[in-house]
Amino acid sequence: MIFSKELGAALRESLETDDRVVLIGEDIIDPYGGAFKVTRGLSTDFPERVRTTPISEGAIAGISAGLALAGMRPIAEVMFGDFITLCFDQVVNHITKYEAMYNGQATCPVVFRVPSGGHRGYGPTHSQSLEKHFLGVPHLKVVAASLFHDPREAFRGFLEQNTPVLYIEHKLLYPQNLRLPEGGMVGDLMAVKHGSTIGLSAVPRNDCTATVLAYGYQAMLAAEVVERLAVEEEIFVELLVPAQLSPMDWTPVEESVRATGSLVTVEEGTGGWSWGTEIAAVMSEKAFGRLRRPISVVASERTVIPSSRAREAGMLVGTPQIETAILEAAK
Repeated sequence: MIFSKELGAALRESLETDDRVVLIGEDIIDPYGGAFKVTRGLSTDFPERVRTTPISEGAIAGISAGLALAGMRPIAEVMFGDFITLCFDQVVNHITKYEAMYNGQATCPVVFRVPSGGHRGYGPTHSQSLEKHFLGVPHLKVVAASLFHDPREAFRGFLEQNTPVLYIEHKLLYPQNLRLPEGGMVGDLMAVKHGSTIGLSAVPRNDCTATVLAYGYQAMLAAEVVERLAVEEEIFVELLVPAQLSPMDWTPVEESVRATGSLVTVEEGTGGWSWGTEIAAVMSEKAFGRLRRPISVVASERTVIPSSRAREAGMLVGTPQIETAILEAAK
């Protein structure tokens, strides 16, 4: 089950089961099917509800808001996540505010699909992970795709509620095979669902010496490290992979940290004022007295992303940084 194909199937299912669903975005119609080919085939089968747009993210956001206010369920693709900044005003000052401003009489359930992340040599303006700028916005759900979460289940949930959603899709996930928990396992790791958070570990939680919290592509890298350390070093940690980044479900994190006494957060976005720092602040309070060491926040360097693949690899978080942090946390 390749992630991009399953995501496309999730969009197809949304169109088939809900006549209110419309897909809009730049170059998403056939034969191109979007920059990452997720929507390929959908405009042929649903020509009236899969529509291409001018190169204007502001227009995409505005049209989506109008469609949602009129009772439709727009799913808007922003071709590269870097360009979500051009929608920032409409998301923060309009789309997320209508339901509260009008006492529930108006809702604006826009879903923004945002291909994000680096490691492909696309340079400073096509490689960023900017979701931290949207975390904490009232009445906005920020959800991260991962190999451990079913995109069909995610989009079914989006259509069942009226809250706007920012759905983060790391570009390196598209060609990967999903690793959905089956029979309580993901490969050699035990898998436990805690709401929308997946817990992965080689041994029961109480035998783990650290908790690792990661999402998206970084969760895939962290899982590789967790499996390798368990097999080669007999170092056991629990990896938690949340789907929803904001608002955050703190319960599974708190329960894990209380058992392990140590926490590492991992994200590809730049360090400082980030998801990881918010996790660290909240969990330092919730687990005060249970932590045996400071929380480790792993993030990318605070600079622009180089076009050079070699320099980009050194600047963005990868398995070496994750492994180093885990080894320190597990002591």
